[in-house]
Formats: sequence, C-alpha cells, structure tokens
Amino acid sequence: MPEPKSSHADLKNVTAADFQEIDREKLQVPTGPSHAPRILLLYGSLRERSYSRFLVHEAQRLLQAYGAETRIYDPSGLPLPDDSAADHPKVTELRNLCAWSEGQVWCSPERHGAMTGVLKSQIDWIPLSFGAIRPTQGKTLALMQVSGGSQSFNAVNQMRVLGRWMRMVTIPNQSSVPKAYQEFDDDGRMKPSALYDRVVDVMEELVKFTLLVRGRSDYLVDRYSERKADRERQSAAQDAAAGVSL
Repeated sequence: MPEPKSSHADLKNVTAADFQEIDREKLQVPTGPSHAPRILLLYGSLRERSYSRFLVHEAQRLLQAYGAETRIYDPSGLPLPDDSAADHPKVTELRNLCAWSEGQVWCSPERHGAMTGVLKSQIDWIPLSFGAIRPTQGKTLALMQVSGGSQSFNAVNQMRVLGRWMRMVTIPNQSSVPKAYQEFDDDGRMKPSALYDRVVDVMEELVKFTLLVRGRSDYLVDRYSERKADRERQSAAQDAAAGVSL
C-alpha cells in the first residue's frame, strides 16, 4: 500500500501561516521575461597578457552567439575591500552591473592553489544584501579557471563554495584550462581543442539555466524561515505601535 500523504498539519514545528505548498504553475508556465539574458563576466588578473581575460572574451563571444547580452567588468582600479568608501566609482560600477545581470561568469587564474585576490576582491565588494535588495541571490553562475601547469580544479571549487554562499544558482558544468599559455594564440584567441569545446558547453548550459531561472528566481529563493521572520517582525512592530497608541 502507498504511504499516506503528509501535510503541514503533521509538522509539529512548522507554523501554518508561513508554510506554503509548491506552486507548480509558477515553475512550469513560460511567463518569464522575453529580453536577451543579461550576463556579467568577471576575470581575475590584471596582467597585460591575462589568460583569464582572454577566456572571458571567448565566453562573451559564445554567450552573444547564444543570444545573451553581456558586460565585462574591468577590475583595474578597484580598491581593496574596506580600503575605500562604497561610493568609489569602480565599486559603484561593479554593483550596478551586478544588479543589472541575471547570470554571471567568474573566471580566475589559479595562484598558490587558490583563486586570485583580484577575483575575490570583486566578490567581496558585492554585499550579500544591500538594503532590501540581494544583488546575487537567485542569479545563475558559471565558473572557469586557467592554470599555468597541469589541470586543477582548486579555483573553481573555491568559487563554487563562494557562489553558494552568495546564494547563486551555480550550474553543474565548469571549465578548467591547464597550461593556458599553450591554448591561446598571439591575438589572445583560444585554439580549437577539447578544452575549448568544454567552454562552449559551459556557456550553452549557462544560457539555458538563466532562461529557466530568471523571472522565477524570486519564487525559487522564497524561504519559509524568512517569511516567518518577516511576519514576526511585522507583528512585533504592530504590537509596539499599538502600545504607543494606548
């Protein structure tokens, strides 16, 4: 015999006022935006011949071919986190681009077995919340790295943890380009290879996930615990106001 279906009435620790059943129509009906997906690309090196920048430009070409609108942020001149006010022009530019985007690409060299400070500083300037706005929550994210030596996944693994912390929908696929100095020609274009094919895969997947998630991200990240906390704050404010009026 099938197991009896449970309901929120069976959940002793759940408040019925904040529990919501899954609205399948919001996930299945194609009612999302019709404009081109907006993708922000970040890279993690300031070198003149920066392979992470070259790879981001390759990703941009692919994204545009898949119908996306793209912006690449130049991190040159961005101050270290907390070493300048948040109204610094480079910080303002970064935060505005983040708010504009529906998906992002992060690409970092692996340096000392980790992502670079250049890439991390960009992420650290983007707050988890900015007033009532959460700049990264619900946005899609694709990860790439370049290495000077053999293939490694240290940087993309770190960025995946960071993307989860920033409450982003990080796609399953990723790209790691070893011995990057061999993979780009003198003009900074990536040579044909299985590594390039993987970059194509990642960008294709990013656009698909972005189209799937955008327009629904507010619902996808709507949380029971946050609804409960908001209701309790509103109730406390109403009680306080009623006390004052008495």
